[in-house]
Amino acid sequence: MPQEEVICSGLVERIGLYKAKIHYKSNSHNIDDVADIPNHKVGLEKIVNLLLDEKVGVIKSTSEIEAVGHRVVHGGSSFSETTVITKEVKDQIKNLFSLAPQHNPPNYEGIVVAESFFPNAKQIAVFDTAFHQSIPVEAYKYAIPNKFLNEYKIRLYGFHGTSHKYVSEKAIDHLAKEDSKIITIHLGNGCSMTAVKNGKSIDHTLGFGPVTGLIMGSRSGDIDHAIIFHLVNNLGYDLNAVNTMLQKESGMLGLTGFSDLRDIEAEAEKGNEQCQLALDMNAYRIKKYIGAYAAAMNGLDAIVFTAGIGENSDVIRRLVCSNMAYLGIELDEEKNAVREKGLREIQKEGAKTKILIIPTNEEVEIAKQSYSLLV
Repeated sequence: MPQEEVICSGLVERIGLYKAKIHYKSNSHNIDDVADIPNHKVGLEKIVNLLLDEKVGVIKSTSEIEAVGHRVVHGGSSFSETTVITKEVKDQIKNLFSLAPQHNPPNYEGIVVAESFFPNAKQIAVFDTAFHQSIPVEAYKYAIPNKFLNEYKIRLYGFHGTSHKYVSEKAIDHLAKEDSKIITIHLGNGCSMTAVKNGKSIDHTLGFGPVTGLIMGSRSGDIDHAIIFHLVNNLGYDLNAVNTMLQKESGMLGLTGFSDLRDIEAEAEKGNEQCQLALDMNAYRIKKYIGAYAAAMNGLDAIVFTAGIGENSDVIRRLVCSNMAYLGIELDEEKNAVREKGLREIQKEGAKTKILIIPTNEEVEIAKQSYSLLV
């Protein structure tokens, strides 16, 4: 930094499962390996060993690392910007475990482990919720008694902020229009959309926790809360079972039996009606929010598809953009079907609204924000 030059990159997958996978890539080496990695500490130790390795490593000592940037999903009302991690910050992250139970605990563990391996580095937290602190009160406040916001800070917080911030800034640069009205659509295993007006988040599909809004890999998205009471009061479910069902057994997995969209698209192509219906439901929910956010901003300059599904699924993009000409969204089928890297436009010539594919890069965004606290 600040050149944003990637010296090495990598990934440790399937931590705690049989034959975890390690990927490591530097300018001169590309390594894929399997190993027994029972927990995150062992995984990070493998990474440090690769970074320091005489043949494939890129540093000679852990003291060369000045900062370690950590993605932390939920910052609650305590954190509105990137923060150097102290004991008090860690305590706050722990206090928010219940609001993001799938994310904040491993985020916290990553911090603790990194502190042990990089004792001289600043540990820096980049919060997914921070970008959404600009959402106005009429959008973030729930219509429940005031005390729940005033005393308990129950409100819409929003997530995937690192991704939405990164791609919206790229879109604004591309459009060369600061007074812009953009909808960013982050589609992966977790999914969310943000209305970005003049570079600021003004509304977002995820709320107090990362379950509402769009249909996700295993999360339900929007659901009538009366269903929860019906399940508990009349069908014999306890609250933990309902929570598990909504977080881990619903969404595309609950609709089809598959959690990977590539499998769902392949099955739909073969004539699987459940899979086709799930794709249609997924796209319909996205279209509803496009309409809502165009209304909230009183206009629309561009929609942006990003993250694994958004960047790679021409099927979802086609379903989302069909019958949307009223909002100026007109997809070019040939451009949509082409697989290319980098930012690109896929709307028809002369279309009023741009349709952009912008690969997200949360790692670069975390690095930029971490570096800003060093200079």
